[in-house]
Amino acid sequence: MDSGQLAWYIAATALVLFMTPGVAFFYGGLARSKSIVNMLLLNLGAIGLIGVLWALYGFNMTNVTAGEGNWIPGFVGDPFSDFGLQSLATGEDANTGLAGVAFGATFAIITVALISGAVVDRAKFGSWMIFAAVWATLVYFPVAGWVWGLDDDGPTGWIGALGNNLGFSTTTIDYAGGTAVHINAGAAALALAIVLGKRIGFPNREKLGRPASVPLVVLGASILFFGWFGFNGGAAASTETLDGIGLITINTLIATAGALLGWVFLDKLTKGYVTATGASSGIVAGLVAITPACANLTPLWAIVLGLVTGAVCSVAVNLKYKLGYDDSLDVVGVHLVGGFIGTLWLGFFATDTGLFTGGNFEQLIVQFLAAISVAVYSFVVALIVGLIIEKTIGFRVSEEDELAGIDLRVHGEEGYVLQS
Repeated sequence: MDSGQLAWYIAATALVLFMTPGVAFFYGGLARSKSIVNMLLLNLGAIGLIGVLWALYGFNMTNVTAGEGNWIPGFVGDPFSDFGLQSLATGEDANTGLAGVAFGATFAIITVALISGAVVDRAKFGSWMIFAAVWATLVYFPVAGWVWGLDDDGPTGWIGALGNNLGFSTTTIDYAGGTAVHINAGAAALALAIVLGKRIGFPNREKLGRPASVPLVVLGASILFFGWFGFNGGAAASTETLDGIGLITINTLIATAGALLGWVFLDKLTKGYVTATGASSGIVAGLVAITPACANLTPLWAIVLGLVTGAVCSVAVNLKYKLGYDDSLDVVGVHLVGGFIGTLWLGFFATDTGLFTGGNFEQLIVQFLAAISVAVYSFVVALIVGLIIEKTIGFRVSEEDELAGIDLRVHGEEGYVLQS
């Protein structure tokens, strides 16, 4: 890796790390004013905890190649094979190797942080930290290896190599995390929403309160849009000539723009007005959908993907009121649904291999199997872990603390203090 590639790798790492505070601002603005500190802390906690665990053993678990230092090839690597990165840090390829570890850490951090939006207003911080550690260990770390495990002969993770193992001419496409990040986090968010139950006042929107800060929502979405060019484009640093980064960049931009338009158009059509929170949510939905597909769509199909995703996710976020699960900040409606749309879209429109661009069903089959497998695994593990925590030390704050305001009662500070 030359100096230019390495510089972009480090820059992309910083961009993706900046996205987690962006999530905190986006979620924090959507939360009630008496819960904004709690929302910020759930995300800051993910940065500290997951960053350390990734360096200690998480990165090792993504090494799913066959051979020494692995537990189950294709599924999970030995977490103790290079505990604390001691060998990597002193090896010949330490410079580029450690840069890759840092880049991967930012993905692990933001995936966990995304889940927090489903439980704001009612989750204990300590219980959240325990859940985050266990879920990352049992789910995100191995799933990252399933999707992105790679050696000189090709994909080594069972999801990445799914097409090869089925004898297909193509295999799973997930360039930057439709399955490993968004479907993964969205499924876990749904499980936690079920475990913690409904907020007091749900489904009455007036009783739940309005978003704390619309400008903070827009700021958070803008930070995410900014950082996502590192999120989608960072992996190109590992190629000799930054292969595909031009396509990745334009697709990230225009799919997101399309989703914004799709969301606000449907809002105008159904509600009669357009909101800044809706436009911001459209941005995030578009970013989610283009994540797996950014390197494998022509720009036209990226625009259509954005338009469809914005409209569908706008509908999906309101389904919680009909279905009866309380996902506080619509992680399911945006990340799980958007992740599924982007992942399956490749089955139809991936360049040269999609059903309508390549003429066979193989791409759609592997995309579907990958999406469903990650969703089911993440949901089941999150549900079990969440229930164990709830039944032992408790996951949800008391009713009194929830009504009085979790920020002041649990954290001892307020997001907004008005002084004369």
